[in-house]
Amino acid sequence: MDTTIFLFLLQDGIINGAVYALVAIALVLVFAVTRVICVPQGEFVAFAALTVAALENGQMPSTPWLLLALGVMAAVTEVAWHFREINLRRLIRIALLDLALPVALLLLTQALAPLKLGQTVDILLAISLITPMGPMLYRIAFEPLAQSSPLVLLMAAFGVHFSLMGLGLLFFGPEGSGTKPLYDASFSLGSLVVTGQSVAVLIITAVLLVLFALFFGRTLLGKALRACSSNRVGARLVGIPTSIAGQFSFAIAALLGAVSGVLIGPLMTVFYDSGFLIGLKGFVAAIIGGLVSYPLTVIAALGVGVSEALFSFWASNFKEVLVFTLIIPVLAWRSIYAPHVEDRE
Repeated sequence: MDTTIFLFLLQDGIINGAVYALVAIALVLVFAVTRVICVPQGEFVAFAALTVAALENGQMPSTPWLLLALGVMAAVTEVAWHFREINLRRLIRIALLDLALPVALLLLTQALAPLKLGQTVDILLAISLITPMGPMLYRIAFEPLAQSSPLVLLMAAFGVHFSLMGLGLLFFGPEGSGTKPLYDASFSLGSLVVTGQSVAVLIITAVLLVLFALFFGRTLLGKALRACSSNRVGARLVGIPTSIAGQFSFAIAALLGAVSGVLIGPLMTVFYDSGFLIGLKGFVAAIIGGLVSYPLTVIAALGVGVSEALFSFWASNFKEVLVFTLIIPVLAWRSIYAPHVEDRE
């Protein structure tokens, strides 16, 4: 390895690490608010990239039909679960958010997809289709189990993940797709060629992280989510609805996943099941960050990306295994030095 190769690997690692940072931040947020390890986070990434790819080709993506199916399931689940508490206002909300919104997005996508209106419209439409899936999945699979142990929630998360993988194969097919770069230009820094896509990934990630920090530090909703992550019982006692907080956390996670899919689509060929590995690498960063610290999670994600790039040069056949082994010393250290708290019944 010489300096030029190292700089290229470092660039690739930082770019991939930026995407992993968004995935890891979403995992930390969801776990802090709901105690759910969001295993299906990678599906948001893959489905967004596949949706943009279909729209760029002037094809009607299957994402609106998937959103409509999830909306119907969410509506049925909420009516069945809260049958005795149902009222007209709640029925109107269910009809608007779970049925009318997916149908409206379906009709909008059918009208816009053949027109090829450009990359900006394709990206905004894909993000609009993916983001509502987060709260729908929470209400279908996790809200009924909100009082269960983290182990039960983890098993439910794996069930959702495998279900979405099957639906992804059904709706998107086995073929992989890539998307156009967000910015085609490139420039040189000495012997290193920096692509416009790399710059776009870094800028968008940095902007999102700043907005994320401002959201939690300055807005009432962000402070409510922080309260739920600190103490769910205390948040409920002061009037913060933990169910709504869980839905918002999943919505933000789906939004971050959709943006991650937009960023990673030009960097690799995305298949219906590609999100699992991306989500696992984000999970490694989240574990290194302790599933608590957002700044440490971002730093860990960049470390995971750089490590993956170096491992791909030294031992490409084992790079995935080597990346996942990064959490072993962290878990060993935490098992020895972290305080142990008994689970409360």
